[in-house]
Amino acid sequence: MEEIDQEKLPRHIAIIMDGNGRWAKKKALSRISGHIKGVNAVREVVTACRELGIKVLTLYAFSIENWKRPAEEVNALMGLLKEYLQKECEKMLQNNIRLNAIGRISDLSPDVRATLKETIKKTGHCDGMILNLALSYGGRSEILHAVQGIISDLQKAKIKPEEITVQRFSQYLWTHGLPDPDLLIRTSGEFRISNFLLWQIAYTELYVTDTLWPDFDRRELSKAIADYQSRERRFGLTSEQLNGKEE
Repeated sequence: MEEIDQEKLPRHIAIIMDGNGRWAKKKALSRISGHIKGVNAVREVVTACRELGIKVLTLYAFSIENWKRPAEEVNALMGLLKEYLQKECEKMLQNNIRLNAIGRISDLSPDVRATLKETIKKTGHCDGMILNLALSYGGRSEILHAVQGIISDLQKAKIKPEEITVQRFSQYLWTHGLPDPDLLIRTSGEFRISNFLLWQIAYTELYVTDTLWPDFDRRELSKAIADYQSRERRFGLTSEQLNGKEE
């Protein structure tokens, strides 16, 4: 297990959970078997983040584009989501974890949507960690949603054009109220963002691992955090400016 500095933990970790299908194919199993194993990885990572003291964990659970997959797979994923929420609600309460969701939640089936809303309501008082699920989510759709909200408020004279700052724009995003991710992890070795948190990751540290999501565990999470802690986050400044040594 990698040594982690508790004083330098990322406040917000976001994860693109990729590789369930490839994991299953390597083992001559169905894609759905890979998704089932992936849920176990979710449980372990959520628990590890809570124990470490991570404040926000955002998981890319289902993208808008994922609706285009075969109906059998989509139905299985929705079933797994509903089952996960039902089984994990009590554990979230025990561990003081608040559930949140971002994305086009209205796209979900009524039964899944009802279970999601119920779990969000039941855990609403928890303040130990936020588990943020991106469901029917797309970064471009989120930005368009924000622009539409701003235009609507401009038309109603609720805001003035000169008041539209970076901070104000962020308030119209689905992630409003959450800090931007400090660390974005992508499993399965793919080097792409996949339309995830496009606005929010402007200065996020990226970490890509070849490990497929079903095999991603506490040890792999520790490696990602240790790598993050070895970096210098400059946010456009120089090292000298950050260290107060600029002449």
